[in-house]
Amino acid sequence: MTSFDTSLIVAGCSFGTGIAGMLLHTRLPSHHVDEASKDVIKLIMSLIATMAALVLSLLIASASNSYDGQQSEVQSLAANVILLDRVLAFYGPEAQPAREALQEAAADLHEQIWPSDSPRAANLDPRTTRLRSDAFVTRLQSLKPATDAQRMLQSQALQLGQGVGQTRLLMFEQHGSSISWPFLTVLVFWICMLFLGFGLFARFNATVLVALLVGAVSVAGAVFLILELSRPYEGFMRVSDAPLRDALTQIGR
Repeated sequence: MTSFDTSLIVAGCSFGTGIAGMLLHTRLPSHHVDEASKDVIKLIMSLIATMAALVLSLLIASASNSYDGQQSEVQSLAANVILLDRVLAFYGPEAQPAREALQEAAADLHEQIWPSDSPRAANLDPRTTRLRSDAFVTRLQSLKPATDAQRMLQSQALQLGQGVGQTRLLMFEQHGSSISWPFLTVLVFWICMLFLGFGLFARFNATVLVALLVGAVSVAGAVFLILELSRPYEGFMRVSDAPLRDALTQIGR
């Protein structure tokens, strides 16, 4: 189920419970909606509203941090790839096969995460690009440095290659959704109860219906943002591939 589908369900549930509250109001005995009862229900609604607001803000912050973390890792990966290519360029013509292997590995990685065939989902599993990565490492280790400068450059290249591999593994380990579905389900339940309370004390008219619809859409929008930010390589708010695309245009030259 996509983030948009889930958001539509949340909007429908919220708006539907608001309508149910208005219908329930017409069927309840008068002593169930007197002033004393209203005061108690309003206090409970205030408690639920406070909890829902706190949880909603925490979920948005958590999803945003996850998204920003993935974006930073993509930028770090691209920067290390460019730096690694420059180190190999300074090594000399002997490193040209390693530079070509690096370019092929980077292009393969880009295709796996941001496939040109858009319906295909992003694949961050390092095993899918292992052959290209192993070919690059083999080329790097096969270099025969003749001077101290070349030995230093080969050592730096190996360290940078290790850094690229670590970043790649971090992207894979952290790419899963950071949002717990039971957590989100409880939040939606609280929101529905709030809308039920809103409808319970409202008159059935167009203004109230519009207000409930606006509130339901707003809550659904917040849930949409949470789900989209927690899936940085899927949906409408994908992590940008610009850093890696820029790296691909620079390496190998």
